[in-house]
Amino acid sequence: MTTRKETGARLTSLPAVQRRVVVCRRCPRLVKWREAVAKEKARRFQGEEYWGKPIPSFGDPSARLLIVGLAPAAHGGNRTGRMFTGDESGNWLFRALHRAGFASQPESVHRYDGLRLTDCYITATLRCAPPKNKPTREEILRCQPFLDNEITLLRDVRVVVGLGKVGFDAALEAFRRGGKIDYARRPAFAHGATYHLGPCTFIASYHPSQQNTYTGRLTRPMLDSVFAGARQMVRSRQEGR
Repeated sequence: MTTRKETGARLTSLPAVQRRVVVCRRCPRLVKWREAVAKEKARRFQGEEYWGKPIPSFGDPSARLLIVGLAPAAHGGNRTGRMFTGDESGNWLFRALHRAGFASQPESVHRYDGLRLTDCYITATLRCAPPKNKPTREEILRCQPFLDNEITLLRDVRVVVGLGKVGFDAALEAFRRGGKIDYARRPAFAHGATYHLGPCTFIASYHPSQQNTYTGRLTRPMLDSVFAGARQMVRSRQEGR
């Protein structure tokens, strides 16, 4: 049984939550996988030292925009130690965030590359890279308290972008568990779908995975549009419109 102390629930600061995230070993399958990947490495990264641990969230603690993804990539975040960093998904995401004014640079190469987020915070449903990018329901449940704790501490969030159906649903459910929103029926996922619930606006987006970007299911203009819309909604919420 996962306890509040073990998961990091009810911690009083975002740094405290991330410290607890990094030492988590609650999911044996994920621990085994992430550490094996970090040891074996991809051929193109043989000369690098992999992070090989759960990935902490990062961003502006006063953010009005919250992004919720699925999980770190085996040779992206699991290698570099930062979410959406070191892989093509991150390249797509940060290019769009930079264009919308949320990121200081259009690429995310490593956790020490100087990237800064303004008015934006990035987190995920799961903090460890799962085999074949498919976490089990039990693993998602074990990771829930981290997201719940972050949402409690991120008091200024007004716009939430869920990347992929898993990230979108996880964001909705976490805000609902926290008593910040309510709905009789969970809003449906569709790219660009927007829902105004309580104090927040929720936007659904296809995940910038290669499965979506290489096939053309998600294009750069489509992703740019999501974050341009998020920027406009952040401003509108600030002005009380």
